[in-house]
Amino acid sequence: MDPDAPLGVFDSGLGGLTVVRALRERCPAENIVYLGDTARVPYGTRSAETVVRYAIGCARVLVNRGVKAIVVACNTVSAVALDMLRVELDRPVLGVIVPGARAAVAAAEGGAVGVLGTTGTITSGAYPRAVASLSTRTEVFGQPAPLLVSLAEEGWLEGEVPRLVSQRYLEPLVRAGVRCVVLGCTHFPLLQRVIEAEAASLAGAPIPIVDSASATADDVAAFLTERGQRTTRSGRGKLELFVTDLPKSFSTVAERFLGEPLGDVHQIDL
Repeated sequence: MDPDAPLGVFDSGLGGLTVVRALRERCPAENIVYLGDTARVPYGTRSAETVVRYAIGCARVLVNRGVKAIVVACNTVSAVALDMLRVELDRPVLGVIVPGARAAVAAAEGGAVGVLGTTGTITSGAYPRAVASLSTRTEVFGQPAPLLVSLAEEGWLEGEVPRLVSQRYLEPLVRAGVRCVVLGCTHFPLLQRVIEAEAASLAGAPIPIVDSASATADDVAAFLTERGQRTTRSGRGKLELFVTDLPKSFSTVAERFLGEPLGDVHQIDL
């Protein structure tokens, strides 16, 4: 594959932009094509069969745009559809769960790990399996947090509402004595400051918050280097954005979050 081909990234909505932001920091010269399936967000409440079907459709759009690798910037898809995507596609496919689990094991230092995620991600057991493959003595406590997805999509990133919602979801994890909390949905780093503050307030001391988006970007950078697939270009890479619905509202939140001016956000049908 041409090293100068773009990276493909997809998610159910705008949460995957947390991975894009991390990739733009780690691999600034890479061109990126992003697809947010905003017409069908959230994926976390769908059946596994539906998530697999949606994921294959999104990935094929990116393959048709000539990407050299696909980053699944969605924990739900990574939990239930990653193996199928690797069978169906002729491109490398990288997910977010294993990088997040690896970072969590390191942060917990032998203690318990808490995971905030969608209902689909938590019920899949993907994080406990990934953690167990790395450390048999690390206990994992999962907490579905579906309202955090809605808050992120609507741009409610600060204030009393996200604080109270975060408190409700964090309380069981803090009571369980977790040593770190994984943001097991790529939407959640948008709310990281609120989550971090509320976790510290509940615990009476700071609790490390693990951003799976950042850990994933590290893995993608290492993967491209090992495969000799880092772009040969210099300068800032180009970012192309595609959504399946509501491009204007997506653009408003995306520009604020990425902190850089964006070109047109294109709407496509799947």
